[in-house]
Amino acid sequence: MPRPVRISVIGAGSGVFSLGLVKDICLTPNLAGSEVSFMDIDAERLDFVTKLATRYARELGVDLRFEQTLDRAASLRDADFVINTAYPLGHHHARRMRELTARHGYYYGAVDLGDFYELRLMMDVARDMERICPNAWLIQSGNPVFDGCTLMTRETGLKIIGLCHGHYGYLEICRVLELDPSRVTWEAPGLNHCIWLTQFRYDGKDAYPLLDEWIETKAEEYWRTHVAERTHDIQMSRGTIHQYQMYGLMPIGDTPRTSTNTSNWWYHTDLATKKFWFGEPFGGPDTEIARPFYVANLEERLRQMKAVAEDPRARVTDIFGTTRTREQQVPIIDALVNN
Repeated sequence: MPRPVRISVIGAGSGVFSLGLVKDICLTPNLAGSEVSFMDIDAERLDFVTKLATRYARELGVDLRFEQTLDRAASLRDADFVINTAYPLGHHHARRMRELTARHGYYYGAVDLGDFYELRLMMDVARDMERICPNAWLIQSGNPVFDGCTLMTRETGLKIIGLCHGHYGYLEICRVLELDPSRVTWEAPGLNHCIWLTQFRYDGKDAYPLLDEWIETKAEEYWRTHVAERTHDIQMSRGTIHQYQMYGLMPIGDTPRTSTNTSNWWYHTDLATKKFWFGEPFGGPDTEIARPFYVANLEERLRQMKAVAEDPRARVTDIFGTTRTREQQVPIIDALVNN
């Protein structure tokens, strides 16, 4: 029989994760009767996220209970799963750090000043879990996932899962090569933001020759004409293909953009260079053009969520849809709880 659980979401005011989590929980019948505790330090965001979640579940007729709290310990109490999505200082702080390094001669984000605040928060949550809900699973969804999970696994006895969705970059390869994803078999192991397409098969046959043919016959035209609508649209960029040709495997997701993972500093020296390697108009997600655009989109999503939450006539399901996301937190919870 399916079993209800208690899920604590730390950093629930996120414009990216929380509503998607609610959708996935509501659309997973095995989790009926579960309780979701939203925790954030931003009371306004917390309030409208909880209102949206409650209305979404009500519109679908789903048996779920939601609570909101500013108290992390209260949210963790009796939790079976903890999903940590929190980003303690936010994107504006990250922008200031990039601008600081730029003033000292390192182009926008090409040198990493570390993740002290993020790692400190992860350890604070993990220590609280050891004390309050030591048998719960921690699903770490806020970056730096690999570094944080390594730290928490070394320092605690918790059950920890780290999740990033960069591996879905294989779908962009399928789209550009005009391959049916349902006929593709793939694997992309590695570490967070450093993963490689070790297996890529179409109808059981090696599909790398299809990629090589595209590079030979169509890549230059694609690079000349393709205009990205998303800041992270770099999976088939010149820089990504260049790395594939150097290393012999296709880098996936965030891997092509990360100079510290691949030591490819020459992609990141200035905006013109970034545009050459990662395309127009942004030059990849880590430029003075791309980051403000990305953050503005997040803030617009939050404004939309707040407006819907404050409009009692709006149907949340009509606006945000009734299709599951591709995120993996809820399917993993369902798998662990309900086999």
